[in-house]
Amino acid sequence: MLLEQFGGANGELAAAMQYSIQGLNCDDPDRKDMLMDIGTEELSHLEIVGTLARMHLKPMKKSRDSAEADPLIAIAGGGGVGLFNSMGDAWTADYLKITGELDVDLRSNTAAEARAKIVYERLINFSDDPGTKDALQFLMTREITHMKAFTAALESLGKDQFSIGKIPPTLGLVDEYFNDSTGAGDEGETDARGPWNTGGKWKIVESPELEQGVEGQSGKTIAKNHKHVSEETGKTRVKKSA
Repeated sequence: MLLEQFGGANGELAAAMQYSIQGLNCDDPDRKDMLMDIGTEELSHLEIVGTLARMHLKPMKKSRDSAEADPLIAIAGGGGVGLFNSMGDAWTADYLKITGELDVDLRSNTAAEARAKIVYERLINFSDDPGTKDALQFLMTREITHMKAFTAALESLGKDQFSIGKIPPTLGLVDEYFNDSTGAGDEGETDARGPWNTGGKWKIVESPELEQGVEGQSGKTIAKNHKHVSEETGKTRVKKSA
């Protein structure tokens, strides 16, 4: 199970590579330093996890009963750690989230630390070795530390929470909440209301309205509120709204 944090999607190698490469690409010297600091720390965490895993896997080198618990590690890996997760899937660079947009990357990093924190929490719950639990507690705590650093770095940019990139979203549409899953009982879940779809500028668009707006009678796709459609000689012409 420890291998999940060695070569898994939310593991220490993925974190070290993600933050370090983001740092190399970062034009902001202050936040670049932060990314490189945390990326380097994650490499030390990889060593901790690898050492813990090796200690627990060591009996597989000599004990048949231990080896039978996980032949992949015992036979293919000789009872040592490898760059794969707890399911035996090989580590891949596809785990890395690197966009070249600092604020987007910082959001990804905060989420990555949150996922890693949960994995460590589950590992602690399944561990019965006091020394291992102490090490995992340390690693779990550092995930929260990094979350705090990434969150503070994002807030210090002074950007609006939903200001992503340079092209603004479409006015009106950005505040529409599509109530697509409707119904009760066997037909669907009961509709819910909360701050995610009511209050402020939110406008709920009900599913019947969506059906009328998206599918025209001829089967052609029409964006009802954002385009005008006219039929001329059997062809559809789309005009920009005034």
